[in-house]
Amino acid sequence: MHAVEQRAPATRADGLNMEVSVAEFRSVASLVQKTFGIHLPETKRAMMSCRMYKVVRAAGCGSFAEFYRKHLTNPTHEALSNLANALSTNHTYFNREDSHFWFFRDEVLPELIRHQQRVGRRDIRVWCAASSSGEEPYTLAMVIRDALGSSAGNFQGGLLATDISKNALGKARKGIYPSDGAMELPESYYRKFFRSVGDGMSEVVPEIKSEVTFRRFNLMNQRYPFKQPFHAVFCRNVMIYFEEDTKKKVVERIYDVTAPGGYLFVGMAETISGLGTGFRAVCPGVYRKV
Repeated sequence: MHAVEQRAPATRADGLNMEVSVAEFRSVASLVQKTFGIHLPETKRAMMSCRMYKVVRAAGCGSFAEFYRKHLTNPTHEALSNLANALSTNHTYFNREDSHFWFFRDEVLPELIRHQQRVGRRDIRVWCAASSSGEEPYTLAMVIRDALGSSAGNFQGGLLATDISKNALGKARKGIYPSDGAMELPESYYRKFFRSVGDGMSEVVPEIKSEVTFRRFNLMNQRYPFKQPFHAVFCRNVMIYFEEDTKKKVVERIYDVTAPGGYLFVGMAETISGLGTGFRAVCPGVYRKV
């Protein structure tokens, strides 16, 4: 007796058949994990159907099965980019897990500035390794600008923000957000670093935008080809989607591009303890290279 393959019911009102078979899901999930490190359990089959709808429609296909045959059995760079845009989770907001920002402001920055003064340097290098739509790196740029005050112009380096989603990076570069979300930041930050653009939206001011460099980057790359090490790396709420072996490799690569004594920030619900890296726990979600 042959087993009957179950499919997630997902036929749309416009007639587009978004049913994803078990075999198709497993194939795409394997591709996603290999390419982006994201683990998709079979409970995410309906999610895949929903998130791929616009991609399948834009490709002019009549069903997910047709799109799969034409574009995912031998995927091009564009197909992989569309897959990353559709399936990566870009949920974020201003002041998320805010204790990390204040630890960075009150502990990391003062120590780093003192060290810079002792050795005669003036550079602060920070990497947001999963920047999504930009709320996190812009907040860090505001924290750094606020901490340095009038001496900000004397410091070089900068803030690199990367993500695998081209769509998320596009939103981040615009720097326009709902005002009520931006107001989750301290009032002084909102007054200094945003301007109203109407319709309940606020834009990050140019002086903060200019501090952040947005780039597309895949954490699954075998090499992280950065010229200078970072004093702090924020890679929060992304490794929860990685399996243990993938997480270990990513943390090892981050370790290699972190300056001695530098910090790694991960999500409050994440841990890298037990991975055998040179990072040591400092407080929840914060680790230091020793």
